[in-house]
Amino acid sequence: MGKRTVNSADADRLPQRAFRLIVTGGGTGGHTYPALTAVRTLAARLATQGRALEVLWAGKSDSLESRVAAAEGIAFASVATGKIRRSKNPLKMISPANVADMSRVPLGVLQARKIISGFRPDVVLATGGYVAVPVGVAATRLCHVPLVVHEQTVRLGLANKTLAGAATRVAVSSETTLQLLPESVRASAAVTGNPVRPEVFTGQAEKAVEALKWDGFDRRLPTVYVTGGAQGSQQINLVVRDVLPWLLGHANVIHQCGPDHVEGLREHAAHLAAPSAARYHLTGYVGAELPDVLALADVVISRSGAGTIAELTALGKAAVLIPLATSAGNEQVHNAGHLTDNGAAVTLVDDVSAARLQAAVEPLLKDSTQRQAMAERARSYGRPDAAERLVDVVLSAAASG
Repeated sequence: MGKRTVNSADADRLPQRAFRLIVTGGGTGGHTYPALTAVRTLAARLATQGRALEVLWAGKSDSLESRVAAAEGIAFASVATGKIRRSKNPLKMISPANVADMSRVPLGVLQARKIISGFRPDVVLATGGYVAVPVGVAATRLCHVPLVVHEQTVRLGLANKTLAGAATRVAVSSETTLQLLPESVRASAAVTGNPVRPEVFTGQAEKAVEALKWDGFDRRLPTVYVTGGAQGSQQINLVVRDVLPWLLGHANVIHQCGPDHVEGLREHAAHLAAPSAARYHLTGYVGAELPDVLALADVVISRSGAGTIAELTALGKAAVLIPLATSAGNEQVHNAGHLTDNGAAVTLVDDVSAARLQAAVEPLLKDSTQRQAMAERARSYGRPDAAERLVDVVLSAAASG
């Protein structure tokens, strides 16, 4: 048979080749979940164009990202990586553990080159974490594949700082981050914001009261949501415990304390007066009802990780932030400081006591106008369309390659 000629009308009906993406980044939820949201958003965007998305996640074996990929049905490939244990003392930077870990990076680069060459992606998206370094290096230096680097925090993480100079595009979550980039990189940088899970925007306050079976909820009072992340925060738990009798005199309180801390706090709550106790909902973990809980909350007391900041600002929530002092590069302090400097949150650093927490929360509970003003300032820093913006950057990088 002769070769069939395809005319332009036939070509329009032919299925387009699937778009191929390698995503890398992980170690923590702050790197993993924005990547997952970007993948989902890209798949939806391509579907409207009649194109499929093929994704391969390159990460560390037996890690959060490997479990997330498996749950999403995303193919996963493991690469060797090394973690740098940072210290203000340069001599400690050359510790045996650091030397051993860094010796694994060349192996990771070779593994990543094989993965990239086999998969042949249109673009690689790196969202930070040590595992992103060998994949990003292999993409740019050895395989010449477009690389997009996304930074979630106000300050560049070490991995992204390493990759930014060679990246095709750099996406950042804050305008202030642009000034921290090398001048040669700024022209290729875009402020996208930090992708927020779309379900966060679907919350309904009344559904939270129903889901929590909260008979003691008082609709006349504002609601405070306390959270230290999935595992809880002992620091936050203790300072809230100490201010709880006063707090319950002015608000309903949902306290997500982490599974390991429930019993101790429940014993303490047993001594609360009955009317106050009824307004206190203690739980180890908030699951599918989180969007509704956030919709109900008037004030949030929490850490200041990049994901938390992205959600609170996108939703426009007044917040009292208690940064994790041991976060890498002190990033939580910088994240919180950026908002506090602009009246979009209150931050407690160093002296985190019950007295200081009360002083921070009291004006927000007693003055709804002040609370709403802070919420609106927070909203002005939110980017609810961050995932779409990041997808724009990914597609533009692929087109340039």
